[in-house]
Amino acid sequence: MSGLVNVLVMVAVAVLVIARQFTARRVSADRRWWLVPVILTVMALRSPGLLDAHHRAGSVVLLAAELLIAVATGAGWAWTTRMWVETDGTVWSKSTKASGAAWAAGVALRLGLIGVGLLVGIHQNSSALLLGLACTLLVRSAILVKRAQSLPPVAGPAAAYGDDIIRQARKERV
Repeated sequence: MSGLVNVLVMVAVAVLVIARQFTARRVSADRRWWLVPVILTVMALRSPGLLDAHHRAGSVVLLAAELLIAVATGAGWAWTTRMWVETDGTVWSKSTKASGAAWAAGVALRLGLIGVGLLVGIHQNSSALLLGLACTLLVRSAILVKRAQSLPPVAGPAAAYGDDIIRQARKERV
């Protein structure tokens, strides 16, 4: 049952993240951006089948490769995300087509790892994928928060057409 729960959680989180990544989202450093990845990590580590008992060395290698792909996917996703500062000082982000390509490449590489594991007879539990997803989200969020903190603040409201025209005040008549 734990494997089914892990798969359902992964699908739900992936659908939520993919659906939200292409809409403008406010980036806040004071928010608990690390909470969801930590919860996913705890869920992944509580499962006893993270490593294949019959192929320990091979499953450690596959898990390490999974985590490296997760770090690369999270970094690629974060660095291809567009970020800007609004006039009120808030930082916003929105993923681009390149971000979607980074996400798709990460999924393809993970599927390739599953295929390699199946070819050599290593049983990978869904916990490895859940741990990889947590790592991807943690790296992406950390980079976005760091990028948001490094953006220069906006000096004031953006200039609009006609702002430089001096207007005379009308005198009131009594």
